[in-house]
Amino acid sequence: MARCEFSQLSRDEPCCPLSRRGRLCLGLALLVLILSAAVLLVALTRSPTPTPEALAWNGTGSTRNLFAIVLGRCYTYTQLLRPGLGSEACPKILDAFKSAFISKNPCDIMKEDYQPLVDLVNQTVPCNKSLFWSKSKELAHQYSWVQGGMFTLEDTLLGYLADDLTWCGDPSSVEPNYQSCPRWNECLNHTGSVFWKVISQKFAESACGVVQVMLNGSLSKPFHKSSTFGSVELFSLDPRKVHTLQAWVMHDIRGNYSDSCSGPSIRELESIVNKRNITFTCQNNYRPARLVQCVKNIEHSSCASKI
Repeated sequence: MARCEFSQLSRDEPCCPLSRRGRLCLGLALLVLILSAAVLLVALTRSPTPTPEALAWNGTGSTRNLFAIVLGRCYTYTQLLRPGLGSEACPKILDAFKSAFISKNPCDIMKEDYQPLVDLVNQTVPCNKSLFWSKSKELAHQYSWVQGGMFTLEDTLLGYLADDLTWCGDPSSVEPNYQSCPRWNECLNHTGSVFWKVISQKFAESACGVVQVMLNGSLSKPFHKSSTFGSVELFSLDPRKVHTLQAWVMHDIRGNYSDSCSGPSIRELESIVNKRNITFTCQNNYRPARLVQCVKNIEHSSCASKI
């Protein structure tokens, strides 16, 4: 094999000249090196693509650990409170809940967004056991808990899942917006308001027999046509199934009386109910509910003759 001898070469002759293939390989290697350096330089000098910021609203953000809470409540309700509903649907219920609002503008939610969720829950409230409320949530819930057989909306599965929670999404994210959500008066098709209207309508449509509504008589107008009860639930009652609406006008235990069964707003309610061919009755300070009030105010003078 021939080899180069340094002493025999002139300074114009290369030592061990490369073959054509070798020169080609070397050229390609240099080209790859140059291109890699160029790509690295562009990457280092180019400004990073900004991450889209979530829309800012005036209300508090979604409840922390929202999905864990919803799933946990579903299992609690279906395994402990109402075992007959079956807990196997809980993961599907959570997925349907997510799909209703995730990656969507929270002011652009439609009833149809929640329909798959509603369709997953087949729950029937017994006749004569539906309790509606307006501006009297705390007392209505206390009464339904003590009475045992009554159902407020929040005693149903869907109402129980969402009670006192806040949630909304954002078009730029696959997670809830934990920074801010719209207040209910910021937009019409609000994530939360649409949800409660949808399930309130379903709750009222399923009612039968005698239904009750607890109203706050310590307010100047116990009945408001703009309330969820006045605008959604009242007109969703089916006169073919509901024959009587009983109104309980409850006053503050401390004696703040503003209106009663004879007041103008209750007369307006009576007129609407009668026009829908449903019998209307009204009672001030329904005694069993008044007793619930007195349990927490047993020393109050107005409770002396109640217990």
